[in-house]
Amino acid sequence: MSVAFVPERLRGKAEVNQETLQRLLEENDQLVRCIVEYQSKGRATDCVQYQHILHRNLIYLATIADATPPDTQKAAD
Repeated sequence: MSVAFVPERLRGKAEVNQETLQRLLEENDQLVRCIVEYQSKGRATDCVQYQHILHRNLIYLATIADATPPDTQKAAD
């Protein structure tokens, strides 16, 4: 299950930290590798579930980036 998935009752209560972000990025890397592998084997329909998870993860990361104050983003570079 994706680390970005949070049950409805816990939404908005999770703390976002570097470890969580790193795990999410690593998961995305693995998802992309799985998608590429399935597509190279001609099994594009089998990778749809992974594409959905990857999309959800990317939206989650973009939401965090949009909500992060500009000064905080510069400090992370």
